[in-house]
Amino acid sequence: MLDRRLSIAPMMDWTDRHCRAFHRVLTTRALLYTEMVTAPAILHGDQQRLLGFDAVEHPVALQLGGSDPDQLAEAARIGAAFGYDEINLNVGCPSDRVQSGRFGACLMREPGLVADCMAAIKGAVSVPATVKCRLGVDDQDPDVSLFATVDACAAVGVEVFIIHARMAWLQGLSPKENRDVPPLDYGLVRRLKRERPQMSISINGGIASLDAAEAHLDDADGVQLNGVMLGRAAYHEPAILGQADRRLFGVETADVDAFEAIARYRPYMAARLDEGVHLPAMTRHMLGVMHGRPGARAFRRILTVDSIRPDAGLEVIDRAVEAVREAEARKTETR
Repeated sequence: MLDRRLSIAPMMDWTDRHCRAFHRVLTTRALLYTEMVTAPAILHGDQQRLLGFDAVEHPVALQLGGSDPDQLAEAARIGAAFGYDEINLNVGCPSDRVQSGRFGACLMREPGLVADCMAAIKGAVSVPATVKCRLGVDDQDPDVSLFATVDACAAVGVEVFIIHARMAWLQGLSPKENRDVPPLDYGLVRRLKRERPQMSISINGGIASLDAAEAHLDDADGVQLNGVMLGRAAYHEPAILGQADRRLFGVETADVDAFEAIARYRPYMAARLDEGVHLPAMTRHMLGVMHGRPGARAFRRILTVDSIRPDAGLEVIDRAVEAVREAEARKTETR
């Protein structure tokens, strides 16, 4: 059983294997998710490039996109063979490309098809098969669409749901606007848990801090959610994850600060550099780790500018870290 108290959302172009490895040095417990990978891409593409990951990332879930049960079943088998700890179906992405492919959020209109997809995935793998969805799309009544999707999937044995607590407005809003404009309805997610207490329900959307995550996990109203999924907050300010094991999982361990996280990440970066990975592929996920510290701007500038040089190596990281240490020392001296 995976502990779902905290997970990091699947985010296109962001949560690649290097991002996940960096997040893992900050938290040993949070469940990490891949970017969405479509089933056809897995069946016909470079599987090692699409699905390969480092063992340090565990526990890590593979998120699939698609609407063909047979394709999804085969993609899930391949993902499980790669060693993923969970297979998740995307029923929430609002992009035009996803709509044209008949998957993502538009599947909220077809709960029966979602259930068929999940039955196929569940039958193909022994790891958990889970759903990440919205409240509904466009003019749907979320009180109806959310429960219809969950109940249809529950009927085929699915027990774990991650709910992005917004509608997806496929007509008139861009994917970016869909992350902010539709209003949040946390109450409906809590009602779902109250009325379906046997289900594992995690909440996602607009959760910007560990304080907010702790509040969502509070059972003061008699509802005990199973987990919180952080998205952009975890990416733009990853240092907050260094407190997660203690605060959300109750682990008696010291928090991991930004400096220690970078030190822990160095062996991974060194190994990837030796394999020919370019430094910016890794440093781009670190840009926010010094958020709020003196020297954070210099840190970002050095990583952004110097890492793109053909011969760039770990000395770039050292210079960026030193810029922060020097800025903090100057601030201390002026007090």
